[in-house]
Amino acid sequence: MEHTNPDPLAERARRAIANAGAAGAAASSLERAGARALADERAVADLLAAALNAPPAAECPVMVLLVDDQAIIAEALRRALVEQPDIDLHYCANAEDALRVVRETRPTVILQDLVMPGVDGLTLVRQYREHPATRDIPIIVLSTKEEPRIKSAAFSAGANDYLVKLPDTIELVARIRYHSRSYLNLLQRDEAYRALRQSQQHLLATNLELQRLTNSDGLTGLSNRRRLDDYVSAEWRRAMRDGATLGFLMIDVDNFKSYNDTYGHVAGDDVLKLIARTIESSLSRPGDLAARFGGEEFAVVLPGASAPGLRLLAEKIRIAVETLGVPHTGASHGRLTVSIGGVTQTPHDEEGAKRLIESADVALYRAKRDGRNRVVVG
Repeated sequence: MEHTNPDPLAERARRAIANAGAAGAAASSLERAGARALADERAVADLLAAALNAPPAAECPVMVLLVDDQAIIAEALRRALVEQPDIDLHYCANAEDALRVVRETRPTVILQDLVMPGVDGLTLVRQYREHPATRDIPIIVLSTKEEPRIKSAAFSAGANDYLVKLPDTIELVARIRYHSRSYLNLLQRDEAYRALRQSQQHLLATNLELQRLTNSDGLTGLSNRRRLDDYVSAEWRRAMRDGATLGFLMIDVDNFKSYNDTYGHVAGDDVLKLIARTIESSLSRPGDLAARFGGEEFAVVLPGASAPGLRLLAEKIRIAVETLGVPHTGASHGRLTVSIGGVTQTPHDEEGAKRLIESADVALYRAKRDGRNRVVVG
């Protein structure tokens, strides 16, 4: 900002033109984010609809896996289920292959024999329950004995049901259907829940991104003027309530119009982004806020800052920018510099936030008038 002509109308017009360009960039970013959000929302909606529109569990096919070393038992079960067209029977005779076969066939019910060579049935039941891919599959234990102690051990290991071989066909089919339906209902419920959670997470991420874009300057990524005004107002009220101070820095790039005329507007935009990163990296407290005020002007809000602390930070920023060593043939120093005006105030009334910014602007004017590349704290 050059103060050679301190006409307030001309200055507001210049800032409006600069802000219009930033607003256009921000609007473009918001439009792109909105398009991405719409695409994500549609994809998640399709996933959720598929989960909610899945056929009822009672209409889904039943997949039974029998794990038993006796082929005669497998044949007997095959005959018992042959008249049930929606029930498919798979057979595993080797206990050591059982876990692999379960993962490959993905049954809706496991019929597990208790006594098998190599690995006993209870050990297999525990292994099913320990593996993420099989831990929820219903297990019906098959045994030759109707003993409470054996039943207790089977249920303790994780079995869902217990049948003595060979059960009545009607009872067997009823139990298979019951456990299969419960398992399929569980899968559908979990799928719908996952889709819902994914939808919620996408919505949250989209809202956060839109909020960030709404509050961010499209060029530099710093907070924009609207966010700055809101933050100053909020911190002013908090400082008035707590009897604390509020500091404000106004930062202007020296001879920026000359830089644009010499090096071009693309180079000018790159310089603004570089200075924005330099300002932000100079801040160390979580409550401090850096923002683009408009055009080549930046601002920093410093809750609770003292006048000496404000001056130290301003000098830190000024030196950091000068140290960048960006060439500027149109400047008296031969490189890019900034001028900074600062002020600290203790709020006493609701309307004072505007005066805080105006006071910092006056201090900035003095820094520019006195030769630029300097700090003035009012």
